[in-house]
Amino acid sequence: MIKNILNLGDSSVYCDFGVEVNREINNNVIKYFKNLKEKKFDGITNITPSYNKLIVSFDLEVTTYSKVKKIIENLELEEKVEIEKKLIEIPICCENNFKIDYDRLEKILNIKFEKLLEIFFNDEYFCYMTGFIAGMPFLGDTNKKLRAKRLDTPRVKVPKGSVGLTEQFCNIYTYESPGGWNIIGNTPIKIFNKAEENNPLLINPGDKVKFKRITQDEYDKIK
Repeated sequence: MIKNILNLGDSSVYCDFGVEVNREINNNVIKYFKNLKEKKFDGITNITPSYNKLIVSFDLEVTTYSKVKKIIENLELEEKVEIEKKLIEIPICCENNFKIDYDRLEKILNIKFEKLLEIFFNDEYFCYMTGFIAGMPFLGDTNKKLRAKRLDTPRVKVPKGSVGLTEQFCNIYTYESPGGWNIIGNTPIKIFNKAEENNPLLINPGDKVKFKRITQDEYDKIK
């Protein structure tokens, strides 16, 4: 499963599962992530999964790179370690000022915005990873008809709750942030809640997301 294990800085191990981005590879990443997290090895302080990589950080006062590498190489993947996967419905309003890039997408994709939304809302999306901003989910795989490049010049501010498209992914901005994704709408619900210390993420790697279209009035009531 793991193609290569390398030293990343003084106190991290970089596990490379390959260059492709697909669900099979990502499921392997999540298996290692869940097993390492469940077994709580001494000295391992943080485990960060991505599309096809896993970064394992450790405390140099407790363990070493060689010991952590050996733990990973010899790790027995227990199927009983539960990989919880949820289907989560996320409401989105695509009206008024929320559909920031509708005209750009119509031009570069040669598709009417309503047709774009019809395709978008018809699919389910798989959470490959979270990151960049705290709790931001990277969701795939978008329909090939909806795949657009990032903005040439990123925005200085993208509103919290914005839903964006880039290449094979869509995401949800958990905070106001700079960004270059193509924004099609906004959700009124919290995707990341730092007040929930034990479980701040609404969407976790391995979860599936189904978006639900709502009106401006419905958005305002939820908000």
